[in-house]
Parts: sequence; structure tokens; C-alpha cells
Amino acid sequence: MTPFGRVKSVAAPLPESDIDTDVIFPARFLLLLDKAGLGKHLFNERRYDRAGKPRPDFILNQPPFETARILVAGQRFGSGSSREQAVWALADFGFACVIAPSFGEIFYTNCFKNGVLAIRMDETSHRALLQASQAGDIVTVDLERQRVSWTSGAVSFDIDAYRRRALLEGLDEIAQTLSDDSGAIDDFEARWSSRAPWVQIEGQHAAPDGGKDTP
Repeated sequence: MTPFGRVKSVAAPLPESDIDTDVIFPARFLLLLDKAGLGKHLFNERRYDRAGKPRPDFILNQPPFETARILVAGQRFGSGSSREQAVWALADFGFACVIAPSFGEIFYTNCFKNGVLAIRMDETSHRALLQASQAGDIVTVDLERQRVSWTSGAVSFDIDAYRRRALLEGLDEIAQTLSDDSGAIDDFEARWSSRAPWVQIEGQHAAPDGGKDTP
């Protein structure tokens, strides 16, 4: 993953509550398994009419929000199904950060797994940020300082230390495990090799009768 650091951008305001993952990424696109290119299907029914033409009243079709890297959403954003493609589509579109008073729990977890910073913000601060976003303010999200700022305000946010480190260093779950194991993986492999040395013999496998068969 790309290290997060600091993002400075207009923020697209989407204040509606209970936008679920089927709105974010409709189920009919779930057969698409490649992350690249999923951004064009983000909010598909909201962004396009039946003829596939952009709806001018949808926020992501309006300048300058079509290039926003920050999304300011409403309550319980990302509720519904567990589909990870909802986050993949947001990231592929260009969003690095989503800010809301609350999230669907699985969606919230999936954000961090895919390098997207999800920030829970109290309703008073969220309302002020939403107003600034609607006015086209430039918003800065500083993960190092754990701070969101705009022209007329700023607010600190909380984040789990483990997730913060992963985003700052650009570590996915495998990279986190490898960086934290302190030799535990090598120790396990050495112990297993002494207990079951046959698994280390190239091209041979343990047979059910305890002997060896060659594939």
C-alpha cells in the first residue's frame, strides 16, 4: 500500500444517512474481481442515468468535487453487506479518506485493510466540516498529527495506533505480520522442520501410510 501521510483536497459532501455498500458499489458489478477500474462503478445508480450519462445533480459529477480525495459522508456510511469492493471502488476513484459520524463496522475495517483512512467525527465537528465542504473549502487531513483542518476550523481525531502505523508506513496485513514477528515465523519453521522433516524434501509428500510418495 502507499503510505498515507497527509491529504489536502476539496472534500465531497454526501450528508445522506444510511448509504449502504450496495449504493456505494452495486451488487451487479460483484463479478468484477480486479481492483483496477472499479472506481467507474462507484455510486453507479447515483452518478449515471439509465442511458449511462452522468447525472448533473450528483455531487461527484460537479466541479470541483469530481477530483475530491476526501469524502464527508453521513451517519452509518457503508452499512449493509460486507463487500470489500465498496472500498476498492472508493480508492480507485481517488478517495484516500472518508469522514462520517459513524460507519458500518465491516466497511470501517475494510477501509484500513485497503489503505483508506476512515475517521469517526462527533456530530458538531462533522456539521461544521460538512458546511465547509459544501462551500468548497480545502480540507487537510494530517494522519501524523491526527488532525483535520479547514479554513475556519480544525478538529483532532482518534485512531487505533496499530492502524495508524500501518497507514503511515503503507503496510498491508501481510507486511504488518512480517514486520512484527521478531523471528517467530523462522522459529516456527525450524520447530516444524524438526518434528516433520519430510515436508522439507523437495518433490515428495507424506503418504497416508507414513511412507513417501512422489507426485
